[in-house]
Amino acid sequence: MAATSGSFVRREREALCDLALAVGPDAATLCSEWTVRDLVVHLLIRERKPWVAGGILVPALSGLTDRASARLAARPFAALVGDLRIPSLPLRAPGVDALANTLELFVHHEDVRRAQPSWVARELSDADETTLWRPLSMMGRGLVRPAGVPVTIVSGSRRATLRGGDDPVVVSGPVGELALLLFGRTQVTGLAFDGPEEKVAKLRSAQLGF
Repeated sequence: MAATSGSFVRREREALCDLALAVGPDAATLCSEWTVRDLVVHLLIRERKPWVAGGILVPALSGLTDRASARLAARPFAALVGDLRIPSLPLRAPGVDALANTLELFVHHEDVRRAQPSWVARELSDADETTLWRPLSMMGRGLVRPAGVPVTIVSGSRRATLRGGDDPVVVSGPVGELALLLFGRTQVTGLAFDGPEEKVAKLRSAQLGF
């Protein structure tokens, strides 16, 4: 499938915003109990108010993040999506948005897509898969840590060892599906798991991601 114009991260941002408006603020996502509004607010906090985003990962700071999120969520949904559509000023520098958001926007776009009953897996172009593979092969080392087993990922001629060790679990398939798996999503397709049965079971049952 040929890629359309614009960078991958820019296209994912636009597609996520378009889909958010199409399904509406109260539509479900794959992010636990988050609605589409909650997900858009999360992305805006992360991009535009990073000084209060610590509560996403640090429980002691969750109150600060929750209060900022509630204030944003009270705004009209269309205005929130309009803000998300335009990267914040630091992200407009060449390459910064791609570095910070390639995986984030792809995964959250799929969080909305795959929460809809009629979703089907997308076929990404080779160029887009290459764009996803670069950060995934680096960030994946942290994403698989909860499984505690050696893991190698493979997609076509691409191969990366995310956690070394004897008799690794080798997960192969489309790069986008690998990304979703490593970020803890279970609504994936087209992946093959090879390796010792008990290690495969540990990987598949682990709470992957940050």
